Amino acid sequence: MTDTNARPILSPVEVLDITIRGMSCASCVGRVERAVRAVDGVEDVAVNIATEGARVSFRGARGAGILEAIRSSGYEPEEHQAELTIRGMSCAACVGRIERILKAVPGVTGASVNLATERARVTFVGRDDVAADAAEAVTASGYEARVVTANQPAGGADEARTADLAALRGSLIIATLATLPLMVIEMGSHLSDGLHHALADGLGEGMAGAIAFILASIVLLGPGRVFYRRGFLALLRGAPDMNSLVMLGTGTAYLYSTVAAFLPSLLPEGLAHTYFEAGAVIVTLVLLGRYLEGRARGRAGSAIRGLLTLQPPVARAVRDGRAEDVTADSLRVGDMVIVRPGERIPVDGDVVSGSSYVDESMITGEPVPSGKGSGSSVVGGTVNGAGTLTLKATKVGRDTVLAQIVRTVEEAQASKLPIQALVDRITLWFVPAIIACASLTLLVWLLFGPDASLGLAVVNAVAVLIVACPCAMGLATPTSIMVGTGKAAELGILFRRGDALQALRDARVVALDKTGTLTEGRPALTGIEANDGFDENEVLALAASVEARSEHPIAQAIVAEARRRGLPLVEPAAFEAVPGFGIEAEVASRRLAIGADRLMRRKGHDLAAGAQAAQDMSRKGHTPVYVSVDGRLAAVLAVSDRIKDTTAPALEDLRRMGLRVVMITGDNRATADVVARRLGIDEVLAEVVPAGKAEAVRRLQAGGDAVAFVGDGINDAPALAQADIGIAIGTGTDIAIEAADVVLMSGDLRNVARAVALSQATLRNIRQNLAWAFGYNVVLIPVAAGALYPAFGILLSPMLAGLAMALSSVSVVGNALRLKRFRMPVSPGVPAVRASE
Repeated sequence: MTDTNARPILSPVEVLDITIRGMSCASCVGRVERAVRAVDGVEDVAVNIATEGARVSFRGARGAGILEAIRSSGYEPEEHQAELTIRGMSCAACVGRIERILKAVPGVTGASVNLATERARVTFVGRDDVAADAAEAVTASGYEARVVTANQPAGGADEARTADLAALRGSLIIATLATLPLMVIEMGSHLSDGLHHALADGLGEGMAGAIAFILASIVLLGPGRVFYRRGFLALLRGAPDMNSLVMLGTGTAYLYSTVAAFLPSLLPEGLAHTYFEAGAVIVTLVLLGRYLEGRARGRAGSAIRGLLTLQPPVARAVRDGRAEDVTADSLRVGDMVIVRPGERIPVDGDVVSGSSYVDESMITGEPVPSGKGSGSSVVGGTVNGAGTLTLKATKVGRDTVLAQIVRTVEEAQASKLPIQALVDRITLWFVPAIIACASLTLLVWLLFGPDASLGLAVVNAVAVLIVACPCAMGLATPTSIMVGTGKAAELGILFRRGDALQALRDARVVALDKTGTLTEGRPALTGIEANDGFDENEVLALAASVEARSEHPIAQAIVAEARRRGLPLVEPAAFEAVPGFGIEAEVASRRLAIGADRLMRRKGHDLAAGAQAAQDMSRKGHTPVYVSVDGRLAAVLAVSDRIKDTTAPALEDLRRMGLRVVMITGDNRATADVVARRLGIDEVLAEVVPAGKAEAVRRLQAGGDAVAFVGDGINDAPALAQADIGIAIGTGTDIAIEAADVVLMSGDLRNVARAVALSQATLRNIRQNLAWAFGYNVVLIPVAAGALYPAFGILLSPMLAGLAMALSSVSVVGNALRLKRFRMPVSPGVPAVRASE
């Protein structure tokens, strides 16, 4: 009789606490409980609407299934993210294994491990100790893992990596010192008859074999011990990795040689050959490869370290009325900080007193220092000029712009591109397949090889185990992302997600907002055409009184001109903004409407009186703004926004790269066409209201091309989110930046083309790495197995196999490092262009 209660014994009860948003009543509780209880493996669920929490008891169910059940019931479970540092990974097989371990931890709903950065990103539900449980699970599997805490400095893994590199260098030196004399003893007799006789006469065959055994033991059980410990544990858990391959290959050669040296009678006659040098040389070469790879990977992360050095360790703060030097980490929001000439600014803050010029090139990429005085904002990490500044700290520590940039780059470097999914699937089975291939090689050589083929069978099987290199496949994508995003940060381009690199590479259309993106975003009032019966200054004063309530750049231009003329402004009695149209208000008992021609038509006003003036303004590239007073068109105002000096060469760069350039603007068609002609833009979407920018992007996407949208304002956020890749001008609003995939830290539009070119270069570099990594294994594994022996008599020595394997991953990292030399020729500069010219 079958015991139906057997499963609880095999699968322990797990308890998961989940925070759920959106519940409002008892029926919500019941709906969630029914949905979760229907998940296979869930034994009990209790939902508390007061705490917005659910406690789920389950056996064998996956956390992701429980979350999906909650979502399907119409509510949103709250997920958290944590980062782990992981030491001890050696190849792509380690990555796949650790991801499976993390996803098996109760509460973990997603995990992504990066071999190049030695970090894992874990998504989970429940309490924070789920992240700690995940770290413990990884540590229990033979690696070293710990949670990155909130107060841990970014890039803090560098010290551990430096220590690992120093230990690796020590192991390499010991292995080399023991391997060199071993090679003389084992191989010297084959290279020189004189050396052979000298060794035989001086040491004797037995003593030479004993010394070779001792030297090989020193290498394999000393510096090589790490491969045996980790490789054996991986084999025991049924998840062999690169260490397992080295362990099996060198261990087989070592054991065979030991039997041949001390118990030759156990082997068939003529097969008592020793290969002590093979195992020792392989271990030494693998250590050399890992050391070179470690150094190269350290160079790949130099962008992060370079950013971290911009934060000065010491600051001069005012405490109890006295200035004293304190550690920058001890500063708090509100502290007064003195920055002397030539010093780096330690915090983000506002200037309270003093004036100076500050070099902000590390943030904006602009080489010209920016003038700072009382009320100006400064960014930590920038360099003060000749003056002394007193600041009030507004952001410190992990909240500063510099810290946010470092986190953004680290997050992008930890991301996986869609192209990595194929690699992950292949590497999941790569090491077991290599072990099977080595076993098949051994069997084939024993069955079909020439006489006395046991030695050849062992040697070729060892060569197969050693020549295979999953390291190169594991490093091919993340290392290129690491270097590419780091180089981008140096250029003032922040990829907020690693997969934005691939998405931007595929963009075929670049759509740009006009105001604040193509132009400087600081329009000026350049003319007024008042209709009969209206005074120019009177209309301007009324319009400015209304526009003083608006933050729109055009509104600010109107107000600025009224104040320049010294006109009095009156507080409006009523005010209503009509997005995409303009403003309606009441000032001094007079009803005003100010905005585009579509607002006038919407209100039924006759535009004939201002038609010629508006046409003349549009012909010059000015934006006409209509003002009606008490139902009559009172005046047409001409507003001009200066086009950025970098706009024309930036658009030329994009066109030269074969991209289709589209301008999206709320201006009327005539004005938009004039600006587009001057900039060489062939396609214009004009008279687009703010809410319609996302729809305009959708229309461009309907053609089947991937669209990148470039904008800077609050009203650009929906379009940035809708686009396949959103690019925000970093000088714009925080909302636009949060909605974007890529952030340009300066207003230089040439960085759009640089970002596209860099994404193309990075993806090209990844393809080169993958072609090398896969091609290397596809070609050399059959050679190592002896595929060339029947036709050409060529066999691959295990030592050469070890050298090839060691250099394979080094070559992948070295190729990725070429991205550090990325340079993009830009079009020569052009004279500043004004929309009014």
